[in-house]
Amino acid sequence: MSRGKRYDDEPKLNMKKVFAVVIAIVAIIMSIFVIQGIISKDNTKGKISSESYFTIYKNEKYGVINSNGDVIVDPAYKELIIIPNNKKDVFICTYDVDYDSGVYKTKALNSKNEEIFTEYSNIEALANNDINNNIWYEDNCLKVQKDGKYGLINLDGKVLLEPQYEDIAALDGVKNSLKIKKDGKIGIADKDGKIIIEPKYLDITNLGKDNKSGFIVKDQNEKYGVIDYSANKVLESKYNSVEKISGDNLYVVKEDGKTKVIKQDGTDYITEGFDKIKTILSSAKDGVIFSKDGKYGVMKENNEIVIEPVYEDLIKAQNTTLIAKKDGKYGVIDFSRNQKILFDYTSIKYDEVADIFITENSSYINTIINSVYETKLSGILIKIDTEKGYMKLRVGDEYKYFNFKFEEKPVTDILVSNTLFLSKKDGKYGFVDKNGKVVVDYIYDDATDQNSSGFCAVKKDGKWGSIDIKGKVIQEPTYNLDDYLEVDFVGKWHLGKDINMNCYNQE
Repeated sequence: MSRGKRYDDEPKLNMKKVFAVVIAIVAIIMSIFVIQGIISKDNTKGKISSESYFTIYKNEKYGVINSNGDVIVDPAYKELIIIPNNKKDVFICTYDVDYDSGVYKTKALNSKNEEIFTEYSNIEALANNDINNNIWYEDNCLKVQKDGKYGLINLDGKVLLEPQYEDIAALDGVKNSLKIKKDGKIGIADKDGKIIIEPKYLDITNLGKDNKSGFIVKDQNEKYGVIDYSANKVLESKYNSVEKISGDNLYVVKEDGKTKVIKQDGTDYITEGFDKIKTILSSAKDGVIFSKDGKYGVMKENNEIVIEPVYEDLIKAQNTTLIAKKDGKYGVIDFSRNQKILFDYTSIKYDEVADIFITENSSYINTIINSVYETKLSGILIKIDTEKGYMKLRVGDEYKYFNFKFEEKPVTDILVSNTLFLSKKDGKYGFVDKNGKVVVDYIYDDATDQNSSGFCAVKKDGKWGSIDIKGKVIQEPTYNLDDYLEVDFVGKWHLGKDINMNCYNQE
C-alpha cells in the first residue's frame, strides 16, 4: 500500500495543516487565559475592593485579618496592633511592655507574618486626633529609631528622613504636618520627608484645621507669632500668646496681659467688650462671634456690637447665617437676627459641601433643609457621603437614597460597585441583585448594606450575623449588638463597641 506522496522523497510540510494546528494552539491558549480569568474573578468573590486588613481581638489578644475575614496574624499580642493604612500589609505590633517604666518594644509584620524593617530598633505609626477626638494615622509613613535617633520611612521602607532627630510627632489635628526636633529646636516636615520649616523654634503648633492656615511659632524670646506654610512671617513674634482662631487676616492674640483681635499688620480690630472670642466669621466686615457673661453675640471692628450677646450658642454656618441656640433649642438667624429656621430643634448642623442644614428634633428625626431654608426631606439620616454625593435616610421602615438635589435614586445608582442590595418585603429584609432578582430571601428583621469587603450584616431573632457577596451565611446570627454604635462584619468578625479603635471581635 502506498504511503502517499508526502513520503516519496524528502518529507514536506502541509502548510494548510500547519496553519490549522497553529490556529488550534492559539485558540487553546486563549481559552486557557479566559478560563484563568474566570477562575481569577471567581477567586475574588467576596471582595468589593482590593485587599484590606483589619485588627482583630479575641481572647484578650490582638491579631490581623484580611478583607475575606481570614486570619493573617494570629491574635497573640496584648497590645492593639496598629495598621496605618489598611490597603498596605504593614502591621505595627507592640510587645514586652513594662507598664511601670513605660518601656516597650515594637516590630513590623507583613501579610506573610514576616518581620520587616528589622534594621530599626523601634517602629511606630504616627497617631493623631480629629476635632471629635477620633484617632487616625498618617497613612504612608512611619517613625523609626536607630542608634537613639528618629527618622521617617514610607510603608515600603524607603527612607524619607534620616534618623537624626530627637523626636518626630504628628502636629495635633493636622494632616501631613510633622513636628521634628533637633538640637532642642522644633521644625515641620511633611509626610514625604520634605522640610517645610527648619527646626529653629522653641515650639510650633497649628493655627487652623489644616497646614494651609499656617503655624503659631514660639521664638527664642518665648514670644509668639504666625508663619505660613512657606515659613514666611505673617504675624510678628511679639505676643504673649496667639490663639488657634483666625480668618480673613484677623488673629486673636494676648499682649501685655490683654486679649484682643488684631489685623495682619498688627493694628487693633477689637479690643474690649468680650470675655472670649469664639470664631472669626467669613470676612472682616462680618466680624467675630464673642461671648460675654456666658452668652454669645457678634461684634465688628472698633468693638461695634452687631448682635447682642443673648444666645446660649452661636455657630458659623453660611456666609450670611448663624446657627443659634435659644431657650435650649436651635434655629438659624441672619446677621439682622431674622429667623431663617425656627428654634424648634435639639441640634442643627450645616454641611458646607452639600450646602444643606441637618436638623434633629427630640424624637431623633432629621429634617434636611436646603440653602434657601426649604424643608426637603425628613427621616432618620443614616449616612451622608459628600464624596459620592448622596444621603441615606430611613423613612418610616424603609431605607431611601437621595442625591444633593433631593432626588430619590434607586440604590443601584448609588452603590454601583455592590452586588447585593438591601430590599424589604412584608416587614422582612432580604437582598436582590442589580436586576432586582432575589438572592437572599426575606427572612431577616434588619440588615445593612454591603460593605467594602463584600459582607452584609443581618439580624434575626434579636441577634446579628453576616452573609458574603453571594448571599451565603458566613456567621449565623449569634451576637447581640443592640448597644453598639455601628454594626459591621468582615467574615465572622464583627466591629467592636469602640469604633474609634476600628477593631473586629469574635467572642
